[in-house]
Amino acid sequence: MDFKSDMQARIQEIEAALQTYIPKQEAFPPVIFEAMGYSLFAGGKRLRPMMVLAACEAVGGKKEMAMPFACALEMIHTYSLIHDDLPAMDNDDYRRGRLTSHKVYGEDMAILAGDGLLHHAMETMAQACYENPCKETTGAMLAIAKGAGIHGMLTGQVVDVYFEGKPIDKETLDFIHIHKTAAMIRGALEAGARVGGASDEVVEKFGLAGEKIGVAFQILDDILDVTSTMEELGKPIHSDEKNEKTTYVTLYGIEESRKIAAKLSDEAVAIWKELGESCDFLQTLTNYLLQRTY
Repeated sequence: MDFKSDMQARIQEIEAALQTYIPKQEAFPPVIFEAMGYSLFAGGKRLRPMMVLAACEAVGGKKEMAMPFACALEMIHTYSLIHDDLPAMDNDDYRRGRLTSHKVYGEDMAILAGDGLLHHAMETMAQACYENPCKETTGAMLAIAKGAGIHGMLTGQVVDVYFEGKPIDKETLDFIHIHKTAAMIRGALEAGARVGGASDEVVEKFGLAGEKIGVAFQILDDILDVTSTMEELGKPIHSDEKNEKTTYVTLYGIEESRKIAAKLSDEAVAIWKELGESCDFLQTLTNYLLQRTY
């Protein structure tokens, strides 16, 4: 199977699993479950859950044990996108090629849908830990919680919002990217390795690769925001300019930003090579992400 076919098969597996973990719309009140599902099943690359599963398998673990954590992480990622798109944040009307949650359900229900996904993610992980109590499951939950919370994504978003419209230096921009974007990718790979039974040393290597991939991913996002079309991205372009945000492109220009992203990707690939052929999929995925156009 070629890489793209393999990737598509993994996406379909994750989609099917998400359907089993998300509450059904028959529950009362149906609107909140409809709003949660609207954003969760709007498509997307499913990179973070894919990384959880791939990391688990790479260290010899069983992906069935990792699946609840993979799905929970995608719920958390989706909640963050719903809240990112709100008028109080980035004020975007489109995401993944269709209207954002607050444009369909209103700001109040969009906030609650994001809250619902976050809390259901925690319930999903807690249930997995309850059914299989061990350091591997609790370690996976901890890695994801740290990546999403005040030690990770949340703090990155706070600093991003705080400096909106203000000039920032490279160190501050790196802080934002490492926390807002890379922390969740680091958490995905650490969680997968942890639930797969890897040693602390190996988990740290997965996390370091994840941080490098995450920053490179965000740099490419900055580039695509000024070089792509709305049709290609599925969301408005020039959003950073509209919100007066400093990006790698505004600091370094497009070509230098590409070089920085490529260097980070190469460093991540070097880690995968060091860890061995069990990380071949992650190595190919890392190279693929650098070439993406959306």
